[in-house]
Amino acid sequence: MFLSKDDAHAIAQRIIDRSQADACSVTVDGGEDHSLRFAKGSATTNLSVDHVSIKISSHIGQRIGSVTTSLVDDASLESARRRSEQIAQMLPIDPEYIAPLGPQHYDTSSRYYDNENFLDLDTLASCAQQAITQGDENNVTIFGCLNSIRRFESLTTSTGLFAFDRRSEMDLSITARTPNDDWSGWAGEHVFFPPHLNPGAISSRACKKAAFGCAPVDLEPGAYTVILEPEATAELAFWIMSAMDARAADEGRSFYARPGGGAFVGEKLFAEQLTIRVDPSDALAPESAVGYEGVPHRARRFIDQGIVRTLYLSRAWAHKSGQEPVPFARNFVVDGGDMSIEDMIRATKRGVLVTRLWYTNLLDPRTLLLTGLTRDGNFLIENGRITAPARNMRFNQPLGKLFANIAALGPTQRTWRTAGTGAPAAPPMMAHDFHFSSKSSGI
Repeated sequence: MFLSKDDAHAIAQRIIDRSQADACSVTVDGGEDHSLRFAKGSATTNLSVDHVSIKISSHIGQRIGSVTTSLVDDASLESARRRSEQIAQMLPIDPEYIAPLGPQHYDTSSRYYDNENFLDLDTLASCAQQAITQGDENNVTIFGCLNSIRRFESLTTSTGLFAFDRRSEMDLSITARTPNDDWSGWAGEHVFFPPHLNPGAISSRACKKAAFGCAPVDLEPGAYTVILEPEATAELAFWIMSAMDARAADEGRSFYARPGGGAFVGEKLFAEQLTIRVDPSDALAPESAVGYEGVPHRARRFIDQGIVRTLYLSRAWAHKSGQEPVPFARNFVVDGGDMSIEDMIRATKRGVLVTRLWYTNLLDPRTLLLTGLTRDGNFLIENGRITAPARNMRFNQPLGKLFANIAALGPTQRTWRTAGTGAPAAPPMMAHDFHFSSKSSGI
């Protein structure tokens, strides 16, 4: 269920007007989701879902009771409100309690395409047909998944805050497999404005990666020069960003923790080429203007030419440390350089071109030791050219060392999704001594 700004506000205000708590906040969110999976020239599954959720949080004496419901009739909302107040009265006092925010100013974030006809299943079917046609022309079998959504989120508090955000999204993931099923290629893209998606071009990139006549090789584990395509760079950068929590650093539990106490803010921890920023008005990867608990997102450089400029601060930790809160971001931009992937390949004596990563998990937050697997296409580079496709590998890599030793960056571009469900923008990246720990039989 996709609600207008006025309708979402009216539902929330009706609950707040009846509240018996010291303070009350109401989150209303929902939307419409469509998905289409296809394989071997035809659709296999499709799904359409409408959903809405109302979360009522009642604040009573430094305690917060919350109830969530998907029912929007008066009786159900009234029952949920009363239950939230009962829960609050039963809870212990929260020593880190923070009252709801009052009115805020939000920057403009353009992430919504105001034509829902571009998001329906007919549009997805048309996009799938374009991708399948590319596969037929290149003698490969196309498998893919298309998703489209339009969503809204609102937050209303009894202290005067009303925040509303909406977004549209469409993404396409394509895998192209050879007729004998011994190799595949992948490409994907995510956009906020559906007309910007080019299914034919995405499918063409996947087909090109699949077009290798020789059998894939197994590489021995060890340290390699890697060229990471933008999706792989974005996946690793997500873990760099997700670890930037001020509380974890101040409490000594983080890569950003300074020995003896405090955080490495203002210190150069990465290569000078690395800049990661968040900006609601960015053209490639705009973040929502509204952050967690209604804290506004502002244009910020978290890492600026290798120097850590700021960390995420929850409202509770910001209050305790006497600082301004900084909300967590899922959409970010890794600034790039001017070296193309082709030039990186020519500059590599022996290395691996990596398409993307998956099953990534942080093993040690103090060293940013990350493990994971390559996915959907590695390519062996020898003497400045690609000589063979290569099967997948598991890696164990300290990200602090990796991003401190960047050899080159290419132009930044929008990417498919990362582990954090955001859709950042990132460049291809060349780095040395990337540690592959074991083989994997997958292609």
